[in-house]
Amino acid sequence: MTDIRTDKETGAERGAGGDLAVGASEAAELDTRELVPYAAPLTVPPVLRPAGGDVREETEIAIRPAWVRLHPQLPPTLMWGYEGCVPGPTIEVRRGERIRIAWTNRVPKESEFPVTAVEVPRTAPPPAPAPSTRPGREGVEPNKDVAALPAWTVTHVHGAQTGGGNDGWTDNAVGYGDAQLSEYPNDHQAVHWWYHDHAMNITRWNVFAGLYGTYLVRDDEEDALQLPSGKREIPLLLADRNLDTDEEGRLTGRLLHKTTIVDPKNAETGKPVSLPFTGPYTTVNGGIWPYAEVAPGWYRFRLVNASNARTYELVLVDEDNTPVPGVMHQIGSDGGLLPRPVPLDFDAAMPTLPVASAERFDLLVDFRKLAGKRVRLVNKGPNAAPGVPDPAGDVAYPHVMEFRVGRGGGAPETFRLPEVLSGSFRTIGHGVPHGHRLVVLTPPATKGAGGHPEMWEMEEVKDGSVPIPSDGVIQVRGADGVTKTYRRIARTFNDGLGFTVAEGDHEQWSFLNLAVNPNVMHPMHVHLADFQLLGRDTYNASGFDTAIGGTRRDAPIAFDPKPIPTAPNERGWKDVYRVPGGQMLRIIGKFDGAYGRFMYHCHLLEHEDMGMMRPFVVAPKEALKFDHGHGGHGGHGVGH
Repeated sequence: MTDIRTDKETGAERGAGGDLAVGASEAAELDTRELVPYAAPLTVPPVLRPAGGDVREETEIAIRPAWVRLHPQLPPTLMWGYEGCVPGPTIEVRRGERIRIAWTNRVPKESEFPVTAVEVPRTAPPPAPAPSTRPGREGVEPNKDVAALPAWTVTHVHGAQTGGGNDGWTDNAVGYGDAQLSEYPNDHQAVHWWYHDHAMNITRWNVFAGLYGTYLVRDDEEDALQLPSGKREIPLLLADRNLDTDEEGRLTGRLLHKTTIVDPKNAETGKPVSLPFTGPYTTVNGGIWPYAEVAPGWYRFRLVNASNARTYELVLVDEDNTPVPGVMHQIGSDGGLLPRPVPLDFDAAMPTLPVASAERFDLLVDFRKLAGKRVRLVNKGPNAAPGVPDPAGDVAYPHVMEFRVGRGGGAPETFRLPEVLSGSFRTIGHGVPHGHRLVVLTPPATKGAGGHPEMWEMEEVKDGSVPIPSDGVIQVRGADGVTKTYRRIARTFNDGLGFTVAEGDHEQWSFLNLAVNPNVMHPMHVHLADFQLLGRDTYNASGFDTAIGGTRRDAPIAFDPKPIPTAPNERGWKDVYRVPGGQMLRIIGKFDGAYGRFMYHCHLLEHEDMGMMRPFVVAPKEALKFDHGHGGHGGHGVGH
């Protein structure tokens, strides 16, 4: 076995990533009804470099209970962490270095489940704040079924290209004393992956408990850029949380998964409709609103949104709350380095950096012009400002973290921002032969949906072959004016297999969000493959009738020509894409390097647990010649 060890270059310390120092005595004595931002230093997870010389040698990473201090004013919080760290250790490997990890469950059977879960009704309509963004249970009794959950875990390395048996299949979770044995070839360009729990039905609570961490692959192309490293390369794992309170309204430190019921009994479905979790406290590397002391030079930050559902709109601001231009650049996204750096000037063209759940951002920040100053990374999204609700009534604090820039005096800065980052990047484009898949994302009130959104796999059918309107049948009029008819072939995780892909094939996947409100967004993630963005198109989805679960004959879902330019930082490799309501996302990728059964899903963890997840299979082309027609090889979908 390979043991975890302290990395001297980063100065990471052994122990829980959120094990914050108590800080100033006056801060510790403050009333815990209101936490002081930027009261404790940012912690850096320890670095784990698994042994790769002999693939038969396994590295054990154990899931253990941990007491974590999220903020100096709070008592320790019970959490679960990989190696007792929250977040888990940063795993670092070289390209082509094949490793085996034994993800071992070391949470004793008698251990308490660390998350209190409640559902609270919305007592006042917007613009009143949603109760989920206020601490405390508001007198609601905890969900006893959640409290009774055992430690049942399975780890997925998000983005990894590995066989289906190693991918962290959601049902293949293990209990106390058992190990999930997985092998990772790591034959991938330099990339920022991350790992997290993926247990069926309860991912939202297991990840909330602390089961997430960073996974980095290095290669020669990245090395040649001589990017900031060591103490100047820092992972930033963002995760919003809520906390319970005592009878006096003081924060207890207990994790509180509190969601809002917006419709107790929907008229169409008869089922309650709830919002995904968003909480008032943003943790960075396990601590609430920390600060980092940095030198006046270049730094590299490997940022991932590990939140259950919150989308951040990040901005770097100065002490006057004014955006700081010209110092932040994005050099990579989910799948590795971008072709060229993208400046983040927080101007009219890109006022904020949107970061949805599971998206990764490789950022360079030049602190040289900010010597002696304090700058803050804040959330300026519509649900960010205290007391200022978004259209859904959500409210959260804007604080994320603070940077305290030193005055210099050290070694002169030698790093220069490269003009070209990934010379190996190649655009796929429409010219490559590829199959098509169409996946429809439905509103929660759709007939038979059980009060939550669904993913429908669709196949094109001949016009007139199915009755219109009818359940599961939609018509889509594309940019060319042609109307096509599609019928649903699957809607739940346990429906029959719909998509089978030949290993090595390119495929275009199109996701059509039928929500009319553009704020209803789903971050879609497909396991195994990296993708490139072909385009985003606006559609008028008002013709979709939720009462019948299909489109009306007189009102197909129609292309609505409103240009959506491709953002410069979406022009690289990615595996998570935001799909707002009334929009069709078109992406293309190559399914290569592994065989087996995989999944794709919405990465809002509450949606994933409620059924927005489907399997697909990757198999050898030669074996598919003997297929009996159950797998949908070749692809059905939309060519618009």
